[in-house]
Amino acid sequence: MNPKRWLYNALGIPSGKGIIVNEQTAMRSTAVLTCVRILAETVASLPLPVYKRLKPRGKEKISHRVSDLLQRSPNPRMTAFTFRETMMTHILLWGNCYAEIEYDEDGEIKALWPIPPHRVVHMETETGHPFFRVTTSDGKHHDVPFYAMFHIPGLGFDGKKGISVIQWAKQAIELALATEQFGAEFFANGTNVGAVVTHPQTLSDPAYERLSKSLKEKYEGLGKAHRLMLLEEGMTFSKNTIPPNDAQFLETRKFQILEIARIFRVPPHMMADLERATFSNIEQQGTDFIVHSVRPWLIRWEQTINWKLFSETDRRRVYAEFLIEGYLRGDTAARAAFYKEMFNIGVYSQNDIREKENENPVPGGDRYFVPLNMVPLDILDKYYEGKFGPEFLKGGENPNERDEGATGIDPAGKSAGDPED
Repeated sequence: MNPKRWLYNALGIPSGKGIIVNEQTAMRSTAVLTCVRILAETVASLPLPVYKRLKPRGKEKISHRVSDLLQRSPNPRMTAFTFRETMMTHILLWGNCYAEIEYDEDGEIKALWPIPPHRVVHMETETGHPFFRVTTSDGKHHDVPFYAMFHIPGLGFDGKKGISVIQWAKQAIELALATEQFGAEFFANGTNVGAVVTHPQTLSDPAYERLSKSLKEKYEGLGKAHRLMLLEEGMTFSKNTIPPNDAQFLETRKFQILEIARIFRVPPHMMADLERATFSNIEQQGTDFIVHSVRPWLIRWEQTINWKLFSETDRRRVYAEFLIEGYLRGDTAARAAFYKEMFNIGVYSQNDIREKENENPVPGGDRYFVPLNMVPLDILDKYYEGKFGPEFLKGGENPNERDEGATGIDPAGKSAGDPED
């Protein structure tokens, strides 16, 4: 009989190597703890405003009940940062995060209450309608309708429920915990002797006591580490080095940190592993972390928020979106060059740039500028064809009010006022 792993975990019985790996014990691995903290705190710290769509295009920040829940306090017992951090911890470890949506008497959202994933079971009615059965702390069951559950699934197979990364990567985390446990027991109970003194014969008890006392008094301690040792009666001294097996143990621990970093897609330098980081690539690694590691989680949050927390009418005109431009803007020189280019072609105004730099607007800073020596290509073609005069390029004439004979340029390309050759 070979019981399943979930039975071992439920009964608290170690399996295989004597290591219990589940969503709680996995956090004992420093690599898992670091990855979960980095991702959870990053998502929790990003601004999450609500926007109104403008016509024909554009957006505008607005005050909305959902914005207050997501940026201030989702319920009377926690802040928005704590709520999002808790939900991200759940989804990173269990593959799912749940929060029950509480409504007031008018049907408006009143609060969001996070629920530990191990207390939620996906159910369906006889007619096939989904709902959630929640086990409360006192052992009672509470059914939550599908529309009243804020649920973000991670990677999964059916689109309904995410899989637990901890369960799928259990062996890698188990090895990391095993090496940590081995190291702790090795240094706590091991007998790794630093040096050995041998005698060609057998020492008497008085001689042994005299030798032990002499070694402790003259050579024991950091301040006496480099003294010359004098031995009697043919005794020899040999110093031990780190055994190859112990050196391999250290390499195994380092590899498992990288292995867990790969699982959560966290750059090693963010886990204090700077072995492969350089001054030239560490900034690019930080940008890659936002784009490839954090951004997929943000999209999951945004789409679930817009689906579950806004009514069908609101979804046509408002939406929530994370602000991540601050993490992607690069260093000072790169930002200055980018802003200058966007300002010169009329994409950004002065106040647009100040807003992105978290500065207050200035009077008159909402105007957009373009270079005077730039004209559309189609107008330039007509100019060289002799259809428009030089005055039009300066904005002084309307081509719709001119005929071809009054362009000021004949087909040969000469101006009407030029003297004859």
